[in-house]
Amino acid sequence: MPQFGQITPAQAFRLIGTPEAPVILDVRIEEDVTALPCMIPTSRRLSHKAISTLTDPPGRAIVACTKGKKLSEGAAAWLRTLGWQAEVLEGGNLAWEAAGLPMLPIATLPVPGTPWVTRHRPKIDRVACPWLIRRFIDPTAPFLFVAPAEVADVADRFSAIPYDIEGVQFSHRGEKCSFDALLDDFQLHTEALDRMALVIRAADTDRHDLAPQAAGLLALSVGLSRMYRDDLAQLEAGIALYDALYRWARDGHEEGHDWPAGRPE
Repeated sequence: MPQFGQITPAQAFRLIGTPEAPVILDVRIEEDVTALPCMIPTSRRLSHKAISTLTDPPGRAIVACTKGKKLSEGAAAWLRTLGWQAEVLEGGNLAWEAAGLPMLPIATLPVPGTPWVTRHRPKIDRVACPWLIRRFIDPTAPFLFVAPAEVADVADRFSAIPYDIEGVQFSHRGEKCSFDALLDDFQLHTEALDRMALVIRAADTDRHDLAPQAAGLLALSVGLSRMYRDDLAQLEAGIALYDALYRWARDGHEEGHDWPAGRPE
């Protein structure tokens, strides 16, 4: 059981991927980052000496150093003086790694706030990918939707990461989707995200035999695309849809529904 002001890796990971996810601050020193060149999903680097410079509005935060000791304790205590509900990750990054929870390789991570760009009028993969990026990689990432012929040039001129178009890193690979490519390259495979990926792949590639939920996801995605002319408004509505799909994949995939229960055949 964690001590006062602490949270276990398992408890913290239950928050990541949800709209209630806290800010996660990695306050490790450089030599410790070199020894473990990975980061907890959505976490961002901030020197323990720079805590007082944090400009985010106060909310909930989890502070992680290497072992969950002096750097985390001091940084969390300082955050509390600024109005934050701050907790220390019990055992730090080493405990997270030991628990087998996903960590993002630093070498693959874009600078926080880097834009991503894809074709306009999204349906499935082009909404699922932003959800995954916002919830597990970079909560501050903006998304640009442009004419298909302009994606590559916009990526070049605006230093954006292109996705879900041919010939780029984060796109379809064989029978798998761009969502799968993100899971692979950012090492985000979990039971729940893999379950989501199968449904997304089945809906996006018209392989409804792979997952019975695919037809429903396709119907809802097409419906959203008809409801919204503004791609960004559609994206925000789609984020809520994928929040629900994630909670199904994580907590409710074995649940069925029948009414009235026990009715005769």
